[in-house]
Amino acid sequence: MAATATPSAGGMRSGRHRELRAFLRSRRARVSPAEAGLPDGGARRRTPGLRREEVAVLAGVGASWYQWLEQGRDITVSPQVLDAVARVLRLSDVERRHLYMLAGLNPPVRTSAYDTDYLCDGLRRVIDSWMPLPGHIMDVYWNVIAHNGAAAMVFGMHPEASENCLVNFFTDPVYRSRSVRWEQTAPIVVAEYRAAMAERPDDEGFRLVVDELAERSEEFRELWRHVDVAAAGQTAKEVDHPLVGPLFLESTHLQLPARPDLTIVLHNAAEGTETAAKLRRLTGPEGREEAPRRVAG
Repeated sequence: MAATATPSAGGMRSGRHRELRAFLRSRRARVSPAEAGLPDGGARRRTPGLRREEVAVLAGVGASWYQWLEQGRDITVSPQVLDAVARVLRLSDVERRHLYMLAGLNPPVRTSAYDTDYLCDGLRRVIDSWMPLPGHIMDVYWNVIAHNGAAAMVFGMHPEASENCLVNFFTDPVYRSRSVRWEQTAPIVVAEYRAAMAERPDDEGFRLVVDELAERSEEFRELWRHVDVAAAGQTAKEVDHPLVGPLFLESTHLQLPARPDLTIVLHNAAEGTETAAKLRRLTGPEGREEAPRRVAG
């Protein structure tokens, strides 16, 4: 793998220079020659870890280039070369992303380094503590992982069914009957999903959701053809609930670095409305008792 030492156009800031130098030296020091598949230098090796020239050889780059990289000089770097250095230094996913940022490149899409149960119980407690306001957790494909009682009462989420927020938005009669500004919101929802899909271009899970919904909804097919994208942030929602009437909500998407595969969606009552009081009634004993009789669709 060849790498050239041509000066970069913009260069890296001096603060990043210092951090990059300290980071690479510390990562190099913790990898032994044996771990890297090299014979130990024995008495000739005065410091632990790999030498600069050993990292360069194992990564397939020039010794001078790697020295300049570790010194924080303004040189041109590529994702392929940084990945090779990360492999030799046995960097974790978090450390690899950190190396990209210190080198002035956009970090790769992050994948979770934890099993599927990591933080889940704690996140469920977050949305349960959000009561009487609606809250739910969804994965990267917008499949609902968990939701609280208010989300079930307001949006008709069902604990016994595997749900996808995008599919339900277009196909669930309960949700559609309650969404006051469904036509205005639909293009935004589709654009946000396309943007999320673009961050993981090789992930077939998104395509499965899109293909399923394209078969079931002409409205979705038409909006998908527009190829619009939008970042998820805060969305205003108006819900016409059969028990308490109009509800005005602000929906906020939150992500945790430790679980980038999950998104917490929390709803707040819009200021200047009676929504908060209505939600307390809806999720209280009176609302739970009345719901089975009146909420059928």
